[in-house]
Amino acid sequence: MITDFVFTSQSVTEGHPDRLCDSISDAIVDAYLRQDPTSRITAECALSKSVLFLATRFASEAIVDNSEIARKVIKSVGYRSKDFNASECTVVTSQIEQSKTAREMDFSGDDEAEIDQITASHQSTVFGFACRHTPQLMPLPISLANQLARQLSKARRNAEINYLSPDCTTQVGVEFVNDAPNRINSITLVIGCEDPDSLPGFGQIEEDLRHSVINTVFKNAFIKPDNLTRITINPNGPYLRSGPSAHSGMTGRKTDSDTYGSFARHCGSALSGKGPSRIDRAGAYAARYAAKNIVAAGLAEQCEVQLSYSIGYPGPVSVYLTTKDTGIIKDTEIRKKLLRHFDFRLGAIIRIFELRELTQKFNGVFYEKLPVNGHFGNDNLPWEKTDKAELLAE
Repeated sequence: MITDFVFTSQSVTEGHPDRLCDSISDAIVDAYLRQDPTSRITAECALSKSVLFLATRFASEAIVDNSEIARKVIKSVGYRSKDFNASECTVVTSQIEQSKTAREMDFSGDDEAEIDQITASHQSTVFGFACRHTPQLMPLPISLANQLARQLSKARRNAEINYLSPDCTTQVGVEFVNDAPNRINSITLVIGCEDPDSLPGFGQIEEDLRHSVINTVFKNAFIKPDNLTRITINPNGPYLRSGPSAHSGMTGRKTDSDTYGSFARHCGSALSGKGPSRIDRAGAYAARYAAKNIVAAGLAEQCEVQLSYSIGYPGPVSVYLTTKDTGIIKDTEIRKKLLRHFDFRLGAIIRIFELRELTQKFNGVFYEKLPVNGHFGNDNLPWEKTDKAELLAE
């Protein structure tokens, strides 16, 4: 097995068209759950210059204006009107209403028989991963790429770098020695510019990004860029057009940065735009919860949990676990502990994480924040808790 290598992960800011579609899709999920926590909802977006396509399937008592929600999210991102105008862009919607079953409407999660009646509506194989690279037990390359993306957005919104557009991308390569992060190999930032006519010189751009973005992110990092780190900014030259006027977007096309930066496997299905009853979202959160608790318990340096679901079953038809030979006991023994302390039935996941109640619990906005702030690695999220680590360690 190769233990010395360079691994690179990438991320995008809130104004990247793919990320914008994720945010709109999850804003619609929140809108339904605000009014009716028992809603079953899926929402998907695609957008290009001056037009957004929005398709929803729902079973809900809620009344939601999807077009208005989409325009509100677009406006909050802060594009120049010539790049993407929230008021004037065309929003094309397709809405299909479905019926809810009695068990979905009455489900409280208090009764075991009730939980067994909440079954997967489609087949899916999901993955969860955790490792000791960071305090949040996330892979270091994607953790740094996401931090840089968020810092770019912060620098723009705080007017520290007032010429940045909302659409930028980041990439971080980390050199590993003996399977552990050793140094920063490369950092690449590709930025869009808000107003090409008043753009400062490239030397000033580089200085601004190093000072307000790169240095800020790495200030307290345990591994920092060194003299050999390759730092590249806009390698193809000025990036003057950005957002939907420059490239299209679609919900679910940034699943690698939503999850583990391809350092570990992920399902491939979009996380955003899906309500609590969708197993490919709920299951991915449950798998991460399990893997993180295993690593937090000190049972392994890294862990990947795979859950496979079939239509009509309340729980997974198979549960697979690997520590890639980093466990202090055999993987089979860790799996026994996992099955003893974790309930991977869909109804149980909804109950444990309060997936239906989170929108109201967080003042009406929860899922919309996940695409930009991260589905994983934020300790405030219910599936990021390590409350079962002590049980696993026994």
